[in-house]
Amino acid sequence: VNVMALSICTREAYQSMKERNIDDGHIINLNSIAGHIVINSSDVHFYTATKYAVSALTEGLRQELREAKTHIRATSISPGMVKTEFIYRLYSDNPEKAKASYSRLKALEAIDVANAVVYALSAPPHVEVGELLFRPVEMQV
Repeated sequence: VNVMALSICTREAYQSMKERNIDDGHIINLNSIAGHIVINSSDVHFYTATKYAVSALTEGLRQELREAKTHIRATSISPGMVKTEFIYRLYSDNPEKAKASYSRLKALEAIDVANAVVYALSAPPHVEVGELLFRPVEMQV
């Protein structure tokens, strides 16, 4: 999902923009801090690999868009720990472990990610926010 769905959606968005002669669009990929650092947990190594792929795919897209001489921008939004269902699903066999993950620090919330998207979208047309990496203050990685 993290690689194939993102690739297919990106392709379709770009094709749609080309067909409609949109030259100032914006493609935003939701990534993760795990796309930039290897989290020291064997539970998420595969997830980390997929998020590294998102980083590479977004930068590759940016280069492709420049080569095509478009003004379409590409942004990768990379939050640290966000309070979602992710950890509860990851540790579905151990809900206490999931709960403990969030008890260590105040995680980001969905609104924080939404605000990052709005920030990238609000940049002037000549500014491309290529990467926005942010995390909870107490997060140590």
